[in-house]
Amino acid sequence: MLSLLSHRFFLFAGLILCFVLPNVNAANNGILIPKPPVIAASSYILEDFNSGRILAEKDADKRLAPASLTKIMTAYVIYRELASGHLTLNDPVMISQKAWQTQGSKMFVEVGKQVRLEDLLKGMIIQSGNDASVALAEHVGGNEDSFAIMMNQHAQRLGMTNSHFQNSMGLPTLNHYTTARDLSKLTHALIAEFPQYYRWDAQKEFTYNKITQQNRNKLLWRDKSVDGVKTGFTDDAGYCMVASAKREEMRLVAVVMGTASPEARADESQALLNYGFHFYETVKLYTGNTPRKEVRVWGGKSKVLPLGLARDLYVTIPRRHYNDLKAVMSFNKDIIAPISKGKRYGTVSVSLAGQPVAELPLVALKDVEAGNFIQRFYDKIARMTE
Repeated sequence: MLSLLSHRFFLFAGLILCFVLPNVNAANNGILIPKPPVIAASSYILEDFNSGRILAEKDADKRLAPASLTKIMTAYVIYRELASGHLTLNDPVMISQKAWQTQGSKMFVEVGKQVRLEDLLKGMIIQSGNDASVALAEHVGGNEDSFAIMMNQHAQRLGMTNSHFQNSMGLPTLNHYTTARDLSKLTHALIAEFPQYYRWDAQKEFTYNKITQQNRNKLLWRDKSVDGVKTGFTDDAGYCMVASAKREEMRLVAVVMGTASPEARADESQALLNYGFHFYETVKLYTGNTPRKEVRVWGGKSKVLPLGLARDLYVTIPRRHYNDLKAVMSFNKDIIAPISKGKRYGTVSVSLAGQPVAELPLVALKDVEAGNFIQRFYDKIARMTE
């Protein structure tokens, strides 16, 4: 009897409403959505920032040279060091001969001089200075090889399984590669963890040493919703871009790699962003760490356990179909103490027109200790008579 009880589940259904678009057959729950635009690039991906839903992709796991998109990882590593207290924005950074003579785009720092770490970050992010990237890598890692090890450690931690970095700035070298999908993961981490620094990605120009250079992200001038992230170019990589934009509460990340010109990378990125915003919407269904259901606990000091989601639940769906969502909450009714906060006791599943959209575990929101002998004894009898 107890084994049967331990497998009983109670189903709770919410958000069960129906709404049908005009000219769509209600019986078939039809949802009309056009295909993504044709993008002239070697690889690309369009992802919703909050839900993680992929709205468009092509060869997103293809390993490609990232050019200056490498600097997104360089910035991320330095932000982590700032957060840990190992660095401050006012740290003076000595400019080495190697940093000063690095080829490609420059911030125009001078060898043998000290530059504030914050200025070097802006020179790298806004001006795409290779000299600034190398100076930062040497300051943080001791040398660029050691800094590349740090980059790869963070890439592994973030699940960037098809990435490997050999330098901090993205000049071509053997075994230096990443993918559109991995860059989307990295960009998500950077924006989510460091919004206080991410704002620099939207800055249109920066002046250092009396030299003003503009951000190479043309979308900052075209589209007010765009606030980052980075462009890149080398002969082997082609023209690349990671773009992010936020309209109302919806943020998208578009990664485009291997286009033919600066105009093409901007146009193709804009086409992806416009497609996502025009045809989809992202909504927050549930707030994390908030009780969704209180369930009976057997044999504990407390008789009630609040269940909820460990994080917010967002879904990205075709526009005007919010009322077609169906959410189902299932949970185990036979829960026995002791209970550890965060342990899974059920699931919240969301579907649209019969197709799964999202699923998150329903977890304990607090610890519940085992009760004393008398509490456990009486609850054991009560369970048998339930």
